[in-house]
Amino acid sequence: MDAKDMARIEAHLKRTFANATLSLKARPKQKDSAEVYIGDEFIGLIYQDEDEDGSFMFEMAILAEDLDA
Repeated sequence: MDAKDMARIEAHLKRTFANATLSLKARPKQKDSAEVYIGDEFIGLIYQDEDEDGSFMFEMAILAEDLDA
């Protein structure tokens, strides 16, 4: 994933989630994805969509210990 795509996706996510602290960081070993952070907290991954050129997928895990009982 190149810097231009990362900047476009980051801007889109900031608008969509109304959160200026959201950021994307390149992954050193995987070139097809980027890490998503809110502030210093890792929240998920963005992957290039293998089926549709120019599209991306956002994956976010929600762990049981993160949920309020």
